[in-house]
Amino acid sequence: MRVVPLITATLVLVFLYLFVMERDTLLSWVGVEPAPVEAAAPAGAAMAAPVAEDLPFAVVVEHLVERDLESAIVLRGRTAASRSVEVRAQTTGLVISSPLARGSMVAEGDVLCELDPGTRAASMAEARARLAGAEAGLAEAELNRATATRLAEGGFRAQNTTASAEAALEGARASVEAAHAGVEAAQAELDRLTIAAPFAGLVEADPAETGSLMQAGGLCATVIQLDPLLIVGYAAEAQIDRLAVGAMAGAQLPSGEQVVGQVTFLARAADPATRTFRVEVTVPNPDFAIRDGLSADMLVAATATRGHLVPGSALTINDDGVLGLRLVDADSRTFFQPVRVLRDAPQGFWVDGLPAEADVIVVGQEYVTDGIEVRVTRRGEE
Repeated sequence: MRVVPLITATLVLVFLYLFVMERDTLLSWVGVEPAPVEAAAPAGAAMAAPVAEDLPFAVVVEHLVERDLESAIVLRGRTAASRSVEVRAQTTGLVISSPLARGSMVAEGDVLCELDPGTRAASMAEARARLAGAEAGLAEAELNRATATRLAEGGFRAQNTTASAEAALEGARASVEAAHAGVEAAQAELDRLTIAAPFAGLVEADPAETGSLMQAGGLCATVIQLDPLLIVGYAAEAQIDRLAVGAMAGAQLPSGEQVVGQVTFLARAADPATRTFRVEVTVPNPDFAIRDGLSADMLVAATATRGHLVPGSALTINDDGVLGLRLVDADSRTFFQPVRVLRDAPQGFWVDGLPAEADVIVVGQEYVTDGIEVRVTRRGEE
C-alpha cells in the first residue's frame, strides 16, 4: 500500500481547512497581520445599500412601449368566379340547337340549348280545347241558374231545382279552373324546351351536342360570371376580428398585375379543417383578363390595433400552461403577465395584455419565479 499519496492528501486537506476556517490564525503563524475590520459608520450616517452583486439572480430587461400595429393584413388567396352555375334540363327531349363554343360570351336570356317539342304542341292544343269546352259549359250553367232562379221566384219551379242549377254552376267553374291548369302545365312544358342563360357570363363547359337525347337533369352548359371577380383568402382566428365588410383590399397576381377592390364577405363559421375564416374581396374585371383559379397575394386594410413588439425568445409559459411574459416592477421584483399573440413579425411577436409601458425580461426569464428580487441589467447596458 502506498502511504505517500495518503499523507499528501491529508496535508492538503489540513492546509485548506486552516486557510478557509482559521485564516487569521494561519496568517499570524507566518507573521502577517490580519486586515483590520472597518470602523462602524458614525451615528446618524445613512446605512450603505446592499450591493446589487449580492442578489442571486441576474436578468436582462428591455423597456417596451405600446404602439400601433401595421394597419393591414396579408393573406394568401386565389381568384374565383363571382357566380357559377351548371344549367340543366327540366324535361326530356332531343337537342335541336347548335352548341355554343366554349368561352363564348352570353347575355342573360340567351339560348344555350333547345329541345325538340315532339307531341307537346298537340298536348297544348288539347288543353286549350278542354278549356274552350269548359268555358262553354260554364256559360250554359250560368244561364240555367239564372232561369231557375227567376222561375222559382215566380212560383213556377220548386226550390230544389234552383239548388241543382247552383251545383251545376259550381261544377262548371271547377272544370274551367282544371282546364286553365292544364293549359298552364302544357305551356310550362313547352317553355322548358328552351334552356336560357340565367345571367350574363362565359360558357365554360361544352353545351350539349345537336341530336343528343337530353334527360331531365342533364347538363346543358356551365356558365360563369367573371365580372366582377372574387379573390378568396382565409384569415386566422387572431386576424378575422380586425377585418370588416367594405374595407379596401388589393391583390397581386402571378403576372405582377395589381387589382383593388373591397371586402364583400367575412365568414361567421370557421373551416373545420383549418380553423380559418373565408374572406371574399370583389374586384372589377370588365375585360375578363383575370382568370378563375389564379393564386393571389392579398393585402386587406384592417382596423387599428395597439400592442407591444416583443422578442420571440421572451415568451414563456407558467405552471398553469398560460402563455405570457415575465416582467419586473419598480422594486426589481419579478411577476408573470399573461398576453395574447396578435401576429408575428420579423423582429418577434406583436402581443397585447401588457401595461402601456413594461419592463420585460428578455434574458433569464426561465430561471426566475414570481415575487423574487433580481439584479436588473437594461438591454444596451450589458
